[in-house]
Amino acid sequence: MESIARVKNKLPIDFITELNDTFNERISDKILSGMIENRYTTMRVNTLKYDINSLKKNLEDNKIEFKSVPWYEDALIILNANENILQSLDLYKNGYIYLQSLSSMIPPLVLEPKENEKILDLTAAPGSKTTQIAALMKNKGYILANELDKIRCEKLKYNINLQGVKICEVINNKGEELGDNYINQFDKVLLDTPCSGEGRFLIEDKKTYENWSTSEVDKLVKLQKELFTSAYKALKPEGILVYSTCTLNKNENEGVLNWAINKYNLEIEKINMDIKNSLNGITKGYNKQLKNAIRVLPNKKQEGFFVVKIIKKA
Repeated sequence: MESIARVKNKLPIDFITELNDTFNERISDKILSGMIENRYTTMRVNTLKYDINSLKKNLEDNKIEFKSVPWYEDALIILNANENILQSLDLYKNGYIYLQSLSSMIPPLVLEPKENEKILDLTAAPGSKTTQIAALMKNKGYILANELDKIRCEKLKYNINLQGVKICEVINNKGEELGDNYINQFDKVLLDTPCSGEGRFLIEDKKTYENWSTSEVDKLVKLQKELFTSAYKALKPEGILVYSTCTLNKNENEGVLNWAINKYNLEIEKINMDIKNSLNGITKGYNKQLKNAIRVLPNKKQEGFFVVKIIKKA
């Protein structure tokens, strides 16, 4: 197994510097150790077509071992099968399951979509969270799912159809401009924003980190602020906005949210989920409300993630 020292030598030096500036040595080393091993494949049952007990029996019949997830009864950690094996099953081909990282399942749960609500998923492809939201709504209500990239938009449509989602309209627009067209129209908005992907870094997969740079982070921060403005405009007063990233970077996370708190009339709600290997948001140098955000650290079961729940004041 890779040592922490060797991991540090493989990753971009500016990333290591940023990590050490943000976290103490113990947390930094824990994050780096979570980037060494390949992660388990994880999934959730698509409750629009199937149920968790039937899924467990089906997996047992196929000699596939799994663990339950304490904070999400519809999710499973697969212990002895990879994505290719699972994708060969009728379960997958019929849309009874969705292969999704555990951390990616957190934002829709924090959003708490209800039946008959009007929901905006501003950057939706490939549809992991969109289809999860639809399942949580029991296919009752309305979801507007937006994706800028045309190829990814087609993948989004495919997954929505495969999962049996009937309440979703897919559009192919620039997310930064969408808010002006839907001012104060949505009960809830999910902004799972494009980010530098630090939470997904894996040492043996150079593609996960070879394009990382501080200049790219700076570009992303600018985009994230523009997308936040658009999402916030589209949200009804007293509505809920969930902002999430798959990065550990404080500029893309606390930095963007600190800017938003200063610019808009909003408040950060506490997230009541008992997720192991997670931290509260950083508050030193930032608004103290950000202690209510959560940062999930990467390990063998989950990617690194950042999630915050925002209320738009009337």
